[in-house]
Amino acid sequence: MCINTSESTPSRPMYSTVRKWRSKRSKIRVCRLSRRKRRGSKETAMVRREMELKNMKLFLENRSIVNENEKLRKKALQLLQENQTLMSEFQKQFSHRHDFATPLLHPSKPLISKEVS
Repeated sequence: MCINTSESTPSRPMYSTVRKWRSKRSKIRVCRLSRRKRRGSKETAMVRREMELKNMKLFLENRSIVNENEKLRKKALQLLQENQTLMSEFQKQFSHRHDFATPLLHPSKPLISKEVS
């Protein structure tokens, strides 16, 4: 029995050492995986934050462009109305001058209309 006891004693420490080594190894793997997940979640959070900032900047830029476009549209409408006013004044002046020049240009039209009595 002494031989059996001596044989079993060295095998047990080897087995337990291997077992401990394996358990440490799996813990290391789990820790690495946890670290990777944390780092990944931190990276995704950073990417999300960067995307939100870019989105906000683009939104503000878009809003300023829309406001500027609205101002330009109002200015264009104002200029159009001013142009129409000036054109109508020009046509009035031109038609008024044209009325005086018509008899000279068109001799078929009499200067004084003849009334039949």
